[in-house]
Amino acid sequence: MKKRIDGSGLDESSILTDARKTIAPQIEDRSRRSFLMRGLTLGGVAMLSGCNLTDNESVETALSSMSRFNDRVQGWLFNPNALAPTYPESMITRPFPFNAFYSIDEAPTVEEDSYRLEVTGLVADKRSWRLEELRAMAQTEQITRHICVEGWSAIGRWGGVRFSDFLKRVGADTEAKYVGFKCADDYYTSIDMATALHSQTLLTLTYDGAVLPRQYGFPMKLRMPTKLGYKNPKHIQAIFVSNTYSGGYWEDQGYNWFGGS
Repeated sequence: MKKRIDGSGLDESSILTDARKTIAPQIEDRSRRSFLMRGLTLGGVAMLSGCNLTDNESVETALSSMSRFNDRVQGWLFNPNALAPTYPESMITRPFPFNAFYSIDEAPTVEEDSYRLEVTGLVADKRSWRLEELRAMAQTEQITRHICVEGWSAIGRWGGVRFSDFLKRVGADTEAKYVGFKCADDYYTSIDMATALHSQTLLTLTYDGAVLPRQYGFPMKLRMPTKLGYKNPKHIQAIFVSNTYSGGYWEDQGYNWFGGS
């Protein structure tokens, strides 16, 4: 049975079919981000949802519904084999900007000796990991652009374990929908499995050839050049694989969940 957007008389599969016809000829020369920025206006949301713009609760419900719909469209557009651009060392932004919902002085201090990465959910191996064990795995490096939803970007050099390798090592169910993260600074987020398995998604342990600094997320940060900055959690303490949607710090305040760049 087709799902319908309340009050519109339109079903999501029909909208997706029309969207594909419109998007396909343009997709090679237009970024996913620019497409989404040309998405429905508030008036369009009202028309599709039948909501009353004077009713704040109705507007919030409609916006939330359309945000989830946009997530599904972005997921459909995401190409797991397409790579984000990489750059020469000469283009690295120095110093790389600090960015968080707190000041740099408030960044958490995590003790390496006592640190253990917790792994739970739909995985075969639920043991905790020490940093030395992660450093013993095959390492890779990338110089990619961090794109912030606030409108700025910076190029950085990140090194660590390919996240798909880590998920394979712990026996993660790669048919699951989500991978979630809990962090030492009380941040949390979750991502789609396709992005988790992307070859450029890194469990980052170093920055610019040195141990990942505190201000950039020590002991580890998930680096995804295919996502906007707020989707890249720092100071990771726990990873869980799940089929249950768990949102995120900013996503639960209205930010788009898929967060593709």
